[in-house]
Amino acid sequence: MSRVLVTGASGFVGTAVVDALRAFGHQARGVTRAETGELSAVTEWSRLLDNVEAVVHCAGRAHVPFVRGIDPMPEARRVNCDATLALARTAASRGLRRMIFMSTAHVNGSETHGAPFKASDTPAPHSPYALTKNEAELGLRAIAAETGLDVVIIRPPLVLGRDPKGNLASLLNMMRQGLPLPFGLVTRNRRDLVSLTTLTDLIRICVDHPAAAGATLLVSDGIARSTRAICEELARLSGVVPRFLPVPPFALDAALTLLGKTAMTSQLLGDLEIDIGATKTLLSWAPPELH
Repeated sequence: MSRVLVTGASGFVGTAVVDALRAFGHQARGVTRAETGELSAVTEWSRLLDNVEAVVHCAGRAHVPFVRGIDPMPEARRVNCDATLALARTAASRGLRRMIFMSTAHVNGSETHGAPFKASDTPAPHSPYALTKNEAELGLRAIAAETGLDVVIIRPPLVLGRDPKGNLASLLNMMRQGLPLPFGLVTRNRRDLVSLTTLTDLIRICVDHPAAAGATLLVSDGIARSTRAICEELARLSGVVPRFLPVPPFALDAALTLLGKTAMTSQLLGDLEIDIGATKTLLSWAPPELH
């Protein structure tokens, strides 16, 4: 069993990673912003890596508040790229054998059109979060080639579980308030998500699996859901009853376009499918829900 440091350990994913690693016998230690301070290129990682063999880097910045006239990229890059590469260089200098980096499936793009994303696809990031995660991936591969550090890159889509973050949290809040969602007829699009159980299971496999070294891995539950089905599953996990309005998708599309919410149109009405075949084959692994 390995001695593992998990960054972002107070977060939605990081907390679950620490618990999962400990459940399988690893000596997992979580660190939070209280110990690291604000993440940047000068974050002092060295003292946190004492007696550690591997690091799972979950800390990051997914949402930078919009401020008119201020470019969000520098803030996103400072946390998602600069701090990540500083951690990797320190890990390599301290002799760690492996670093697992939590990236995002949005490095591949924001929407699929018939063909699911594969790790081998040319990246097409579209947001500050995805762009800076892609920059971090490129920097990590360069550090791995230079130092011999085993780097494993995992690209998850939205993570499904109780009390999720981001857009799923917004949907859940609406359902908890009893507000009807206009997705009653949005039943034909196909979007892959990943449960906390599946994601943490893959991470614990990657801590020690020799074939994971140097790999870029896409992950999902292997079950594409419509927007309505996603809301229903989120409601089931959280113990709430969803209410839906039967708004035709074309009408919802027109309304969002009129409001200038084209990115939201893609997220709510479009497809985002992920091919996890290469991940399953490489690691002889399958999402635990499908066993």
